[in-house]
Amino acid sequence: MTSQRDSARLAIDIGGTFTDVVLEAAGERRTTKVLTTPAAPERAVLDGISEVLAAADVAAAAVELVLHGTTLATNAIIERKGARTALVTTEGFRDVVAIGYESRYDQYDVMIQKVTPLVPRHLRHTVAERVDVAGRVIRDLDEDGLRALAPTLREQNVESLAVGFLHAYANPDHEQRAGEILAELLPDVSITLSSEVCPEVREYERLTTATANAYVRPMMDAYLKRLDAGLRQLGLGCPLLMMTSGGGLTTLQTARRQPIRLVESGPAGGAILAREIARELDLDKVISFDMGGTTAKICLIEDFAPQKAREFEVDRQARFMKGSGLPLRIPVIEMVEIGAGGGSIARVDALNRITVGPDSAGADPGPAAYGHGGEAATVTDADIALGRIDPGRFAGGKLALDTDRAKQALTAAVGAPLDLSAELAAFGVGEMIDETMANAARVHAVELGHNAADHDQIAFGGAAPLHAGRLAQKLGIRRIIVPTHAGVGSAVGFLRAPVSYEVVRSLPSSLRDLDFTRINAAMQAMSDEAHGVVAAGAPGVPIKEHRSAFMRYRGQGHEIVVDLPGHDLTAADAAALKQAYDDAYAALYKRTLPNAEIEVLTWALTASTAPPEPARAGTPPPREAPPPSAQRDLFDAETDSFRQVALYWRPDLAPGMSLAGPALIAEDETSSFVPEGFSARIGGAGHIIIERSDP
Repeated sequence: MTSQRDSARLAIDIGGTFTDVVLEAAGERRTTKVLTTPAAPERAVLDGISEVLAAADVAAAAVELVLHGTTLATNAIIERKGARTALVTTEGFRDVVAIGYESRYDQYDVMIQKVTPLVPRHLRHTVAERVDVAGRVIRDLDEDGLRALAPTLREQNVESLAVGFLHAYANPDHEQRAGEILAELLPDVSITLSSEVCPEVREYERLTTATANAYVRPMMDAYLKRLDAGLRQLGLGCPLLMMTSGGGLTTLQTARRQPIRLVESGPAGGAILAREIARELDLDKVISFDMGGTTAKICLIEDFAPQKAREFEVDRQARFMKGSGLPLRIPVIEMVEIGAGGGSIARVDALNRITVGPDSAGADPGPAAYGHGGEAATVTDADIALGRIDPGRFAGGKLALDTDRAKQALTAAVGAPLDLSAELAAFGVGEMIDETMANAARVHAVELGHNAADHDQIAFGGAAPLHAGRLAQKLGIRRIIVPTHAGVGSAVGFLRAPVSYEVVRSLPSSLRDLDFTRINAAMQAMSDEAHGVVAAGAPGVPIKEHRSAFMRYRGQGHEIVVDLPGHDLTAADAAALKQAYDDAYAALYKRTLPNAEIEVLTWALTASTAPPEPARAGTPPPREAPPPSAQRDLFDAETDSFRQVALYWRPDLAPGMSLAGPALIAEDETSSFVPEGFSARIGGAGHIIIERSDP
């Protein structure tokens, strides 16, 4: 290495198929995609880092910050590859995690399949203790009974343990004491307390969150230790921050203690990227479309802010059906995620219908065209057969694709059963996956009270720019933005995320009878905790704070979030809180209930660094585009034949240049397809802006 730049930052996103690495140094970016190594994920990370550092001629010692997001925790839950986990709970509540909700997500399905708890019944144990809803001790913790459980837990070869007592959110003393006793008796067992991971009401969600954290904690802790050691061996002595599901960054220590906060960290980075692009281009209604090798993620961004939620479901037994998965009570950016990626497997079902996903060929063996032993037909194989992917330039030319293998797989899985050519089979696969994503976007928008057609689309991820045009046609969207470095978009989003941490506490209180002393003391403790985490991740940087309350009419089952003032609450604030709640309720339901009592169920506080101001690029003057780099044969389903379309190399296109569809724009990490009836231009910041040219 011949030179050393001043300072640099690295961002790493581990996906199911590819691991993306982005280096930002001296105002420039270097990126790479390497195949994920599922058996040892850190190996792909370290290989990718070495590659970009060498390509940019940057010394490892010059890197001042490493940002990381991963779906490893999510995959461990879905694939049931976590630790052998036990649960210790209050006597009489052993089966809370199995009973779940009273309601059924599909009330007419007599063969309904509920999600399987992470902790089987023989590993669920109880101990005598009881605290009431106000935190008063009704029955002391039976410490002798707790100690008597230790030999049983050892005999059961338990690797991780969740402790979740009834109403521990109101008084965590029993849980904390149980944790101390069990840690002394079982020093090799990882212990999670529900009052630390999810100090909120609703025992089902609190216990599933605690057990999920315990389930993934040993695996994630070991992985993060190995990664940290590997980074130091490469010569990177800088801090490592982790992307959380809520769209902020947190410290490595916090991530190792509460890895459940990382379940949607990769997709959250993509939502942050879309938010920042929306701010740059002053777009107040945006749908972000992130399609990688395994899944597709869709998120609505209104008024430059992605939708937020306090609950997320993993391992859904029924696609699109809320209530069919394992609920996790964590801060999360609200989005819909479906098994629709480049590696999604296509087949013909018993009714002779083409179905795609949700299972994926992943990185190993990958699509048939990879030549790594995969035989299943995938979306990537379909895109290759249709001519949308240049086999010689895929993943920067590091992975040669076999078009013949792709067509053979498509013929075997789809073409032969339906008596179709490989190309028509590929077209059918593409249409099915595009309609699946369009339907998910429609449903998500409607559930949030919006019309997808009123939004611009921001497309990123390895596969999204290829499918964004067809998605826009199906949804009636008129403008698509493909950001610079779209193929590694989530990793780029990490570089734009603030360091933040959210703390939530349930203190149920009637609005007309608030205990301000208790509430302010709790908020101060929450502030101290959140500021401590943020200051550790961003020392010396100004920290801003946001407070909110989850409120409802007494007797209702769900809450509305209302912003709180930044100071300690007093009696003078009660009227303003009521008005704020009425306004929020009316905005959702067009009415209020003037005589109903209002209660505050949960209090939340977020501390964060301020996001950077967006760099607003002006509209560049028009320029003539260069001649196409090549011509590609693209399949046209209407004529059942190939037609030649222009292929442009994205680095050759400068701001102000424009071109008409149909056309392909290729780059190292992805390719963008400009459909017929659309035109593309390069904006001032280098983004591709694809717009419908017909009325």
